[in-house]
Amino acid sequence: MLAGLITIDRSSSVPLPEQVYRAVREAIGAGRLDAGARLPSSRALAVALGISRNSVNAAYELLAAEGIVTVRSGSAPKVASVAVWGEGETPAISARAVALSARGRAMSTDPWSATERRRGGRMEPGTPSPDRFPADEWARTLRRAARRLRGDVLSYGETRGLPELRRELAAYLAAERGVRATPERILVTPSTQASLNLLASALADPGEAAWLEDPGYLGARAAFTAAGLDIVPMPVDEEGADPRLVSGRRPPRLIYVTPSHQYPYGTRMSLARRAMVLDAARACGGVVLEDDYDSEFLFSGRPLAAMQGLGAEGEVIYLGTFSKSMLPGLRVAYMVVPEHLAGPLAVAQRVSGMLANVMTQAALADFIASGRYRAHLRRVQETCEARGRELAAALRQRLGTAADVPDPVGGVQLALRFAGAVDDLAIAARVNALGFGVAALSPYGIACNPSGLVVGFAGAQGGEAQACAEAVAGALAGAEKRRA
Repeated sequence: MLAGLITIDRSSSVPLPEQVYRAVREAIGAGRLDAGARLPSSRALAVALGISRNSVNAAYELLAAEGIVTVRSGSAPKVASVAVWGEGETPAISARAVALSARGRAMSTDPWSATERRRGGRMEPGTPSPDRFPADEWARTLRRAARRLRGDVLSYGETRGLPELRRELAAYLAAERGVRATPERILVTPSTQASLNLLASALADPGEAAWLEDPGYLGARAAFTAAGLDIVPMPVDEEGADPRLVSGRRPPRLIYVTPSHQYPYGTRMSLARRAMVLDAARACGGVVLEDDYDSEFLFSGRPLAAMQGLGAEGEVIYLGTFSKSMLPGLRVAYMVVPEHLAGPLAVAQRVSGMLANVMTQAALADFIASGRYRAHLRRVQETCEARGRELAAALRQRLGTAADVPDPVGGVQLALRFAGAVDDLAIAARVNALGFGVAALSPYGIACNPSGLVVGFAGAQGGEAQACAEAVAGALAGAEKRRA
C-alpha cells in the first residue's frame, strides 16, 4: 500500500506536498512500485496519511509534470510505463530485479493500515501509560546493569536470553500466573510479534491450518499469513473463542488465543472454553499459542491461571511481553516452550536474529528481583483502571444507544460496538483527523464483520477521554447527516 511507503513529518520545514512527492518518487525509482501500478485516489491517500486532499493533489501534479505518474480525469493515477528521469538520474535497480517474493509481499503488508489507526495519535490502542513509567529509577537500574555485565553475554553468547532474566521470569510466572517454567525453557525475544513469526515458521509448514480468534489480533494473522498457513476463524463470544464452531474444519497445527484479555473485545475465556481449546489441540497433535495479553492489568473478578499450567507437557507455548507493563520501546518479550523444543527453537531464534538487547534484559532482571516491578505494576494498574472507567463513562454519556460500550475489566483499551450498520472505517478516519489514533473494529474480523472502534485509554490525560468521546459522537452525527 502506497501509504506505507510515505512518512509524514509535520515538524519538518519541507511542505507536505513535497514530502509526498519525494516519497513516491523515491519508491518508484527504487522499484518498490512497478511501472503501470495503480496509485490510490487523492482522497483515499489523504485519508490514509491524515493530510489534506489538496496536498496529495499537488504532489501528484508534480509527479505528472515530470512524467513519472500519469493522471487522467475519471481514472486512478498510475506509475508511468516508462518514467522520465532527470539527467543522470535513473533507478539504481530495475523494479523487476527487486520484486518481492510471494512471502515477501505477505510480510510487507501492514495489517494495521486497514484499521485507519493513526500511529502516535492520542488514545491509540495497545499503548501503555508513558507518564507512569519510572524513568529515573529505570535509568539508575540501566547504569547498574551496564557496570555489572561481563564476559560472553556482551558478545554472542546467551542468545536465548540473559540467564538472570530467565531465572527471574521462571519464578515470577510460576508465582503470578501458574506457569510451569524453568529458565532453560524460556526464550527472550524482541517482541511478541517476533515470537509469533518465529513459531509460525518453525512449527508449521505452508498450507497447514492455524485457528485464530475471530475477531482477533492482526499481528498473529500477519505472522500466519506470512508463513503461508491456512487461517481458520474461531468465533468469539462472551466466554471467549469457541473451538466447537470450527470442529468440522481442518485440524489445526497452531491455535492462537488471548484468554486473559481477548483482543480486541476484552473478554476473559472461561475455564470450560480453555479446556475445549486444550482438547482440540490434543486431538490432532496441535500446539496452543497462549498470548497472555494484558494479564497484568485486571480490574475486577478473580484472576485465572494461565492455560499453560492447565495443559499437559508440550500442549501450550506461553507468550508474554513487557510492552504494556513497561514500554514497547524496551523491545523485550519472552516465550515458555516445551522442553524438547527449547534447543531447536533457540537455534532458530539465533539464525533469524530475533535477539533482545542484553543491557535491557539485565536491568529487567534487577527490576523484578528487587520487587520494584511488582510495585510499578500496582501503580500502573490503578492508573489504567481509573482512565478506563473515565473513558467508558464519557463514551456512554455522549453516544447513548448509538454504541455498546463495555465495562473495562482490564487492559489498556476497550472495544465499543456501533448499533446498526455504521461505516467504522469512515468514523475512525474522521476521529483521527482530529489527532487521535483509534482503530476501526471491522478489519479485526475474519469471517465476522463487527462495526465499532478500539480505543486506548492507558495514556489518556487532561480531558483526552472526554475529547475523544466528543470526536466519536461528532463523527457519528456527521455520518448520519450524510446518509439522510
